[in-house]
Amino acid sequence: MSFPQTPVVTGERYPSRRSVVMSTRGIVAASQPLAAQAGLRILMAGGNAADAAIATAAVLNVVEPMSTGIGGDAFALIYDAATGRVRALNGSGGAPMALTPAIFAERGLTAVPSLGMLPVTVPGTIDAWATLLAQHGTMTLAQVLAPAIEYAERGFPVSEIIARGWAASTTKLQGHPDAARTYLIGGQRAPRAGEIFKSPGLADSLRQIAEGGRDAFYRGPIAEAIVATSERYGGFLTMQDLAAHTSTWEEPIHTNYRSHTIYECPPNGHGLTALLALNLLEGFDLAHLTPGSPEALHLTIEAMRLAFADAATYIADPLHAQVPTDYLLSEAYTSGRRRLLDPNRAAATIPAGEVPGGHDTVYLSVVDETGNAVSFINSLYMGFGSGVVAGDTGIALQNRGACFVLDPQHRNCLAPGKRPYHTIIPCMALRDGKLWASFGVMGGFMQPQGHVQMLVNMLDFGMNPQEALDAPRFELLEPYLHQADVAIEHGADVEAALVRYGHLVVPKPRNGGFGGGQIIVVDAQGVRQAGSDPRKDGCAVAY
Repeated sequence: MSFPQTPVVTGERYPSRRSVVMSTRGIVAASQPLAAQAGLRILMAGGNAADAAIATAAVLNVVEPMSTGIGGDAFALIYDAATGRVRALNGSGGAPMALTPAIFAERGLTAVPSLGMLPVTVPGTIDAWATLLAQHGTMTLAQVLAPAIEYAERGFPVSEIIARGWAASTTKLQGHPDAARTYLIGGQRAPRAGEIFKSPGLADSLRQIAEGGRDAFYRGPIAEAIVATSERYGGFLTMQDLAAHTSTWEEPIHTNYRSHTIYECPPNGHGLTALLALNLLEGFDLAHLTPGSPEALHLTIEAMRLAFADAATYIADPLHAQVPTDYLLSEAYTSGRRRLLDPNRAAATIPAGEVPGGHDTVYLSVVDETGNAVSFINSLYMGFGSGVVAGDTGIALQNRGACFVLDPQHRNCLAPGKRPYHTIIPCMALRDGKLWASFGVMGGFMQPQGHVQMLVNMLDFGMNPQEALDAPRFELLEPYLHQADVAIEHGADVEAALVRYGHLVVPKPRNGGFGGGQIIVVDAQGVRQAGSDPRKDGCAVAY
């Protein structure tokens, strides 16, 4: 085994609640067992990591519909074992071309709402699936969508944590007739744990896509149903908006942390936030601190606060705004920001640095037999997105537009066709030019916080993937505030110590919190070692 990577001088590694799943061949980690098994079935049928990732994501749309779906967006990092290259796929959609900040001003709105059609951006998921399959897959859409269609038609027993998340969205679903009819029993209540649930409308939509490809979604009856729903409920999506959408291949951004190269998707995603925090932490010897100690938590929390201050200011769609990514990741910039991190005291306020002029999600990871990997994330943003379902399609529409701001001076101000600031971020790490880890932590603004904590747990504290996921976490609940509240899972003694550092510690958020991750690590022997977060229903499976 390859753990620990770095010796721990003090303290103990976290006692994991389950064993690492290991294999020398294919392995899948996802937040729901039926979805993970669907990906494994594809691998065992001869498919590769890309094929299995799409199959897994599609089943998650069926079995965890509050978190993900074809009405949302997707991002991926892809590792090609033959070349050692990492590619980034941006599958996020833009704002409707007819939607402008003036429309919100006319309605007396100072922020983009989270409910209804106004926050709905073009769904990017299906084009992302098709693009990933065309470039890196070996199977057809019909083959990889077959498990999802089967579960949508025949039904599946709702798992426990998903049932709780589903129930939390009951009021939102009741507020829209098609949503209530599609995703509530009798239009009144969420399905209970163990109850069989079927999604015939979604099964039909997935079958149309399996037979007609991505155009069945963006140009056919599905698109017409989405546009009709938009028009009925005061939205601005048009057939032209859907037909014009395309995913983009981009160069991933990266930094070095503890001799590992950490990759994230570039803006408009906020993976940059994790890299900024890691750059700051690189200057501190965390390995000589106790895992979960107030000293280690304080440094990591302050690094995240500094990183989020920059993210709030600079991350936007680079096609519409200047995003100084290279400068923000430079050693000169990092050194200046690191001087703001006091090891003994939480900063009262943290401004963004100056540069020269010029909430529900699913994450999955797959590594196939030949060593190819896909780190994949798919989301509707908040639970069931906008709360709007497109007619009889079974498709819940995302509310990703709620991440725009309406200040015309801000880089992330809403504009026609512009992609919003995006919270969903997959991650990869290479060691000596070869894949070391494919992982992610879902959960809105928790995601970069989760990435940093997983890497610190593994590379500084020597934890294996399952230990890293099981260990207690912190979460900055409103990370863009000058003095953000932080929730922790570490207990009263640690909480009291953090308060003495000057942190505003608050109780654990209701309905969970702290994200949910999946990790696959490939050790020096080529053994795949996978962990799955106990905060979700999922698992890692292998053959």
